[in-house]
Amino acid sequence: MKQHNVRHELVTDHVLLMGIVNVTPDSFSDGGTFMGPGAAIDHARQLALEGADIIDIGGESTRPGAQLVSVDEEMSRVIPVIEGLKGEISAKISIDTRKAEVMRAAIKAGADIINDVTALKYDKDSLDVAASSHCPVILMHGLTEQGGDPKTMQDNPVYEDVVSEVCESLRRNIMDCEQAGIAKSRLIIDPGIGFGKTADHNIELLANLDRFHELGLPLLIGASRKGFIGLLGGESDAMKRAPGSIAAALFAVSQGARILRVHDVKKTHQALSVWRALDEAKAQLTAF
Repeated sequence: MKQHNVRHELVTDHVLLMGIVNVTPDSFSDGGTFMGPGAAIDHARQLALEGADIIDIGGESTRPGAQLVSVDEEMSRVIPVIEGLKGEISAKISIDTRKAEVMRAAIKAGADIINDVTALKYDKDSLDVAASSHCPVILMHGLTEQGGDPKTMQDNPVYEDVVSEVCESLRRNIMDCEQAGIAKSRLIIDPGIGFGKTADHNIELLANLDRFHELGLPLLIGASRKGFIGLLGGESDAMKRAPGSIAAALFAVSQGARILRVHDVKKTHQALSVWRALDEAKAQLTAF
């Protein structure tokens, strides 16, 4: 496994698993399954027991075609879940939102990490909220950060060079954060697999993850159950894409990814444990 000498609050000696908790009726693979606070809290606890280092809680779907959710509605979905989990699990809690007011309330309720699919660009107050929070921040690339909308982001996305353009966009996001007073040591980057990209774009990004290490930050990959996996693996049902998702996750780790955002925590954790043991055994053999 590639190692990268990056000082960061979340960097450890092993890959971190971020378990997904969608408190939404319309997420692409599990919409409606964990809508109530009780069901979402129970699911989050289970993911933590299965090996999740981070629990990512979202109250607004950003799948292609998703509808906007009001701030009040989003907060009513996520805040009770965060309050119910804080102090009850060892995993860090991440708030998946693009709205500054939701970020602020979630941090007050106990969230440890901000995960914004628009790289703090959707809401004009997000940079200030993130700067004052002192939380790690995940900056994701998507056409949404360029003024697009989840409802239309998959309508014929076009790039001349998707890898270079995504890298450059993230580079600008990092600079904006630093100018706003957010230390680089608090930032994590995500190329945004499936967000304003075709299947070919996603494959090209994953095949060139080494390019993103030039930015000097930990790399998060969220490929779990996404459409390109169904296309490559011949599976139309998103709930049945765990094998393909794990394959993509292990490939990303082999290219230096440090955080994996996944639905199937237990299965991914097992796969990573075996992969890591074999990788370490190989490293010991080649050291002599």
